[in-house]
Amino acid sequence: MLHWLRQYRRAMLPGDISAGIVVAMMMIPQGMAYALVAGLPPVAGIYASILPPVLYALFGSSMTQSVGPMAIVALMTAAVIGPLAPAGSALYGVLAAQLALVAGVVLLLCGALRMGFLANFFSRPVMSGFTVGSVVIIAAGQVKPLLGATLPAFHAPSAVLGGVSLLLLVLGKRYAAGLLRRCGLPAAHAELGARLVPMLVVLAATAAVPQLGLQALGIQTTGAVPSGLPQLNLATSSSHWRALLQPGLLIGFIIFLLSMSAAQSLALKRNEKLVANQELFGLGAANVASMVSGGFPVTGGMSRSAVNFSAGANTPLASIITSGLLTLALLAPTGWLALLPLPTLAATIIVAVLGLLEFDTLRMAWRYDRGDAAAWGATAAGVLALGVEAGVVVGVLLSMGTLIWRASRPHIAVLGRIPGSEHYRNIERYRAETQAEVLVLRIDANLFFGNVEAVGERIEDELRAHPSARHLVLAMTAVSSIDTTALFALSEWNAGMRRRGVALHLAEVKGPVLDRLRQSDLLQQLSGPIFLSTAMACNALQEGREGGMAEHI
Repeated sequence: MLHWLRQYRRAMLPGDISAGIVVAMMMIPQGMAYALVAGLPPVAGIYASILPPVLYALFGSSMTQSVGPMAIVALMTAAVIGPLAPAGSALYGVLAAQLALVAGVVLLLCGALRMGFLANFFSRPVMSGFTVGSVVIIAAGQVKPLLGATLPAFHAPSAVLGGVSLLLLVLGKRYAAGLLRRCGLPAAHAELGARLVPMLVVLAATAAVPQLGLQALGIQTTGAVPSGLPQLNLATSSSHWRALLQPGLLIGFIIFLLSMSAAQSLALKRNEKLVANQELFGLGAANVASMVSGGFPVTGGMSRSAVNFSAGANTPLASIITSGLLTLALLAPTGWLALLPLPTLAATIIVAVLGLLEFDTLRMAWRYDRGDAAAWGATAAGVLALGVEAGVVVGVLLSMGTLIWRASRPHIAVLGRIPGSEHYRNIERYRAETQAEVLVLRIDANLFFGNVEAVGERIEDELRAHPSARHLVLAMTAVSSIDTTALFALSEWNAGMRRRGVALHLAEVKGPVLDRLRQSDLLQQLSGPIFLSTAMACNALQEGREGGMAEHI
């Protein structure tokens, strides 16, 4: 806790102050927009941006991570709470905060149990497919407020304002940085200025509402935003704990994955080390804080964290400064926030989430591993067809199924000697010499209950294909573990081969594996010795002196 504060230097302060100001300016419209995605009043997005960053600063391990509302987590919140309570009701807000509490407690428990490794069960293709599916749902959901009506109908003034806002945001994202560089700004400052374009567009649209009488034309705005700090929220619904438990668990993992992805990319740029279990504590505390302040689930976002990094953040003090400025914004008169036009906020959301789209993972997976590409497609399609929760579960199950399928069918190679050397390689890839009476097989996987049947079948196939073989050498280079089922299988293979006049030998057995084998009867039952290397095994068997090789174990 506060490890960064003990090492804080005065030279870091200007960067933290500038980053705190920039992120605060960005978070007002962005937080309000993501609250709308979650089905909550816009001010809930600001509430969720005040206490959570402070708690993350105390417990998290990233120096530049910015924690707050995010589009994908907001969408998942709406998907969970929508069937349980009417949007806009008091119960809806209570359940959203309660969901943040469930997700926070899940993350804290995972941190206490040191379960950061669980993030490895969500593969990159699954996360990419989940993101793409979620982006499509979020963007489609903003078409109605963008146009002021449900397609094919549209409200002309809203559609014009939304279209102009969308155009300005797209042009700003594409050309603002280059324009600022041509105006003489350094590249870093130009990139930072370009990231503030959404704030400028929102401010311009807000100023235009009273000046042009846009409300009289039927353009909807956010409505009254209460001033003052959020009240302490401890309200929960006792009848909904069970309904929120499973989705809260899933959202907790998604929060961790999204946050770790953003934090790791920034940590690499600063040569910093993240601690996964400490991240769990930081994110868990942030979500509990969001519940207390009447917010909804929060996480570290790539776009927000990148702005924090680019603006010069050196430590989590930048996030604390952001929190302080947002607090001042609520303490000041908030009448102008009520004039934010919904079409412009919808355009802001659409441009922000479309920036999350990336298809490089799919292209790489399609070329490299069609199973991962299928997991990407199944996750994206599942999110679109079944919803965000079911979609990610489909993708994870497909990834795990693919992993199990591959593990149950390990690669096994027939080895031969490379002429003029002591190296043994796959005869299908190299011009290697083999011996008629010695069959050498390399098993490229651990031996466990899920693959011993496939390994046994392959051994039988190779013995039938090499009828003159009197010795079978299993090269165990890639075998790091042998479970009990595989141990019994080895004993059965050994006995079966002995009856057929074939001796079973092991070579290149790793130390930990050999230590466990010594605790069994296999070594005494084995019809042949264990050799230190494949070359030594083949040399000894060719010369007929295999009985004296036990000393090489």
